Amino acid sequence: MPGTPRLPAPIDRLYTLYAYLAFLPIAVIALLGMLLPGLGLRRRVARAAARSWLALTGMQLDVRHADRLPSGHCVLVANHAGYLDGLVLTAALPPRFGFVIKREMSGVPLAGLLLSRIGSEFVERFDRQKGASDARRVLRTASNGHSLVFFPEGTFAKRPGLLKFHSGAFHAATRAGCPVVPCVLRGTREALPTPGMRLSRGRLEVEFLPALPAIVGSAEPATAALRERARSAILEALGEPDLSQAA
Repeated sequence: MPGTPRLPAPIDRLYTLYAYLAFLPIAVIALLGMLLPGLGLRRRVARAAARSWLALTGMQLDVRHADRLPSGHCVLVANHAGYLDGLVLTAALPPRFGFVIKREMSGVPLAGLLLSRIGSEFVERFDRQKGASDARRVLRTASNGHSLVFFPEGTFAKRPGLLKFHSGAFHAATRAGCPVVPCVLRGTREALPTPGMRLSRGRLEVEFLPALPAIVGSAEPATAALRERARSAILEALGEPDLSQAA
């Protein structure tokens, strides 16, 4: 995806300052919105806040093939390209979607509260016993008809490319018997490169790929096959290097 030319450094720094200042009042309003009753209403507030910040900062959000999202519940899996991924998907997705997020985020002041109030599922990555308990809870959530968003890479690399996928999202989909929707994010890495906190105005793109049919059951070969089909679809559409062998 062709990006927006980078601004000269002094202007880029001013833009970054403006973007963070614009974020503050929106974040306050969003946090106040978390006091509202009803998960659906709180998610709509979060969606409106994300869209407002993107509009105020001149970040063009292009959502492609939204008609490919099933009307029923599903598991959506996306490449993880940068810190803006969650905000961009919050702006792009209907409010019926909840996020599956690493448990470390639950301890981040204010952000953890907001994520909890919009129904995010926190998953432990380092403690095997707690991780297994969290995985069972996520499975129950998917089986009860809720649509979930996963970043199956679990993290993102500084350089462009797609890391190997973990299996949690695909276990949830096979156990719940719901389709998997591969999703490609473009532009978020360039908008907020790592390391650092300098933002760059640019075009952001969310592309939903054709849904992969539900596979009912929990057999490991079926789960692995679903995982590889989703990853191959994302890798082909993304057009970035395969980093599956990266440490």
